[in-house]
Amino acid sequence: MKYFNQNPKTKTQEILTSTIEKNHLSTEDRLHKLPLQRPLLLIGHGTRDAEGKQTFLDFVAAYQNLDKSRPVMPCFLELTGPTIQEGVDKCVEEGYTELSALPILLFAARHNKFDITNELDRARQRHPQIKFYYGRNFGITPKIIELWRSRLKELDKTNFNCSETVLLFVGRGASDPDANGDVYKLARMLWEGSGYLTVETCFIGITHPRLEEGFRRARLYQPKRILVLPYFLFTGVLVKKIFDITAQQQEEYPNITMTCLPEMGAHPTLLELLREREVETQLGEVKMNCEMCKFRLVTVTNRENSHGHHHHHHDHSHSLNIPEHSHSVVDPYAEPEQYHQRIWQVP
Repeated sequence: MKYFNQNPKTKTQEILTSTIEKNHLSTEDRLHKLPLQRPLLLIGHGTRDAEGKQTFLDFVAAYQNLDKSRPVMPCFLELTGPTIQEGVDKCVEEGYTELSALPILLFAARHNKFDITNELDRARQRHPQIKFYYGRNFGITPKIIELWRSRLKELDKTNFNCSETVLLFVGRGASDPDANGDVYKLARMLWEGSGYLTVETCFIGITHPRLEEGFRRARLYQPKRILVLPYFLFTGVLVKKIFDITAQQQEEYPNITMTCLPEMGAHPTLLELLREREVETQLGEVKMNCEMCKFRLVTVTNRENSHGHHHHHHDHSHSLNIPEHSHSVVDPYAEPEQYHQRIWQVP
């Protein structure tokens, strides 16, 4: 069966990583110098998957080891600990009064815009002496695009012709149309110049089309190979679900070779990009493009004197009543009709 298994230490994945790193200077040599030695909170989404949690913690440890001039604290938004509140408390216990906080997230969706900022607001109420500097997510950057291009180039040393291959780009899925649109943009940019027959974009949850539909659309092109690209930072329940569905599809359609790439993991490129984001928070250069954000659209209508939306702290939540985020057992977006009826609504 032609797909990567879920073990991040497989030989294929090791080859992918070593190939990208080959003939480069060490990551530490390429890091920008920190203007300040301000403590840093690295905030992950959180997962109930033990392997996924450990991968994030290993990523934070790798980043800390590159520069021990200031503490780097791992914490999670939900599902597991340490929580954001616990991370802030630890910094306060060590006597710090200023903190940088970075969301370790790929796109700016609700978690980045609301849930994390609400948690930081809670921490500020508990510790009014603390000043937070909130940075931005990874976003669409040349570094990440080149990371994936390098991985795909390594795979294309096989006997398959690119023109016989469909790239199936799988995003996590969000209740934020702006973030979902970014997934399509990145998938398209990755396809441009690749030589692949086409790219199909789909999601593993919340929005549509879902992964099964993505496979159906990919098969319409009658390819000899489907490359599945899970656009995730770390492994976890959803990444493993993508592998499982790919295995099921391979069994059902054995005439098409299906290859599932590994998630990004603790890649040196991400460590470099993370340093750029940290430096931004220290220099006051954090900017977000929020023109098509549904939360901003509601906020603007609720404010008579809106003067733009580039900022350090993404503060949509201060004028909206946003309930606590939770993962429901029932999928409220399971049917496309339900999805379209509610997706532009703000809770």
